[in-house]
This record gives sequence, C-alpha cells and structure tokens, in this order.
Amino acid sequence: MIKKTFQVVDMHCSNCAMRIESIEDTLPGVSRVAASYQKGQVVVEFDEQQVTTEAIIAAVKKQGYTARLP
Repeated sequence: MIKKTFQVVDMHCSNCAMRIESIEDTLPGVSRVAASYQKGQVVVEFDEQQVTTEAIIAAVKKQGYTARLP
C-alpha cells in the first residue's frame, strides 16, 4: 500500500469532500480516501498493483472535480 496526496482546488464544502471520498467504493485496491475541502486535498491509500494514479484522478473527475499531484 502507498499513500498519495492529490490537490483538488475546486472542492469547496464538506459535501464535495464526501462525494470525492465515495471513490473508495468504486475503485478496487483503494483502502482509504480522506478529503479535506479546507486544505483542498485528498489523501488516498491504495495498492498500486490494483489501481493506478491515473485511475484515481479519473474517478475524481467523474465526481466532477479536478485532482492533480502537487
């Protein structure tokens, strides 16, 4: 398992954070998602053998937000 922090500058409220955290249920290999709209970031713990960074960014985009690595 690895942990990466993504910047999500278009996340503005706790509902935004909850929507992003829901990607944990849709991506295999993701064990934890912690989003903070105050910090504008999301921390994802995942198994890089099962899911890629690109897949995580795409899942966040599907929720309507833009994620990028700092």
